[in-house]
Amino acid sequence: MRLNLDDGDDITVDMGPLIDCVFLLLIFFLVSTTMKKPEQEIPVELPDPAISSISSAAMQVQNLVVDAQGKFYWGATPIGQQALHDQIRTWGETNPDGHLRIKVDRNAPSRFLVQILDLCAYEGLTNYALHTQDQTAPHANDIKSNP
Repeated sequence: MRLNLDDGDDITVDMGPLIDCVFLLLIFFLVSTTMKKPEQEIPVELPDPAISSISSAAMQVQNLVVDAQGKFYWGATPIGQQALHDQIRTWGETNPDGHLRIKVDRNAPSRFLVQILDLCAYEGLTNYALHTQDQTAPHANDIKSNP
């Protein structure tokens, strides 16, 4: 049996069923998604900063400065690493509510800051703040410390 295949007929794809499937998918996704409702704003009352209730004269602040070469200053006095450890220990024991302000030069190696933070954690000091200084900041000897 011989089949006669006519090569002259053009093969076409019927786009009707394809368009029907696309519209059905579109309707399915529109129905299945939930429309997001606009969120209402919740009024938030922020607390007043606790530090503002304490006068700066009454708060005991000690400055610890690290210059660009990695030298430590307790207030305005240069100090070595062992003496720094002793000072942080005695500061934590004598001033449990005291505030240690650590001022680090931007160009100082980070290992010195990590060393100070490790000492503070070892001695149980938690009330400290970090400040960075640049070249235009006053020199460590110009910074006065509060007793």
